Amino acid sequence: MAGARRRGEVLIFDADDTLWENNVVFERVIEDFLTWVEHPTLDRAEIRTILDDIERANAIVHGYGSRVFLRSLGECFERLQERPATAAERRGIEELAVALAEHQVELMPGVAEALGELVGRHDLFLLTKGDRKEQQRKLDASGLLHHFRAAHIVPEKDVTTYRWLANEHDFEPSRAWMVGNSPKSDILPARAAGMNAVYVPNENTWVLEHDALDRNDPAVLHLAAFPDLLHHF
Repeated sequence: MAGARRRGEVLIFDADDTLWENNVVFERVIEDFLTWVEHPTLDRAEIRTILDDIERANAIVHGYGSRVFLRSLGECFERLQERPATAAERRGIEELAVALAEHQVELMPGVAEALGELVGRHDLFLLTKGDRKEQQRKLDASGLLHHFRAAHIVPEKDVTTYRWLANEHDFEPSRAWMVGNSPKSDILPARAAGMNAVYVPNENTWVLEHDALDRNDPAVLHLAAFPDLLHHF
């Protein structure tokens, strides 16, 4: 897929953990929770598996974001203790999650500079999922919105979402590239919608966003870091 730069393409960017760090903050809270909750028979890995299952179920019903995450921590605690949490315990869980509200947007290295160059050669869009107010706060704080023709916050990023985006902005899926770190939400559904994709891995990607990718798929470009986009686009 390397070679001469492409021009006049549609580039669609994921936000969390592609443009800026996000999940690493949640992981730190989870580590604190695993230390705080303790259990007489279950180890940290077993408790984490229970929490992952609860988060997976809550994402389907309630979506994403810090409020849903806090709900999942509370449900995990009550499942482990086999009783409702006391008011003091609920406060303890909320205190663990204070870092989520205080976290400042931290752009990935080279993101602002790369977008500044790409915007002159391609049509750029932003597509992120999660709580609308929470995601909008991060978008506003990022200072990146002026690079994009449009930015969309959606409840879920599945094949229907990508088809809607192409219809909404009247572009051919075959000339579009979804750029993101999540196989589950960025790469696979975009490919299913007939788009190309650029996978930019992040070691802190949420475990529920993991999925297998076909390394032989010619329509998926694998990059080591965000600025590498400039070698191809």
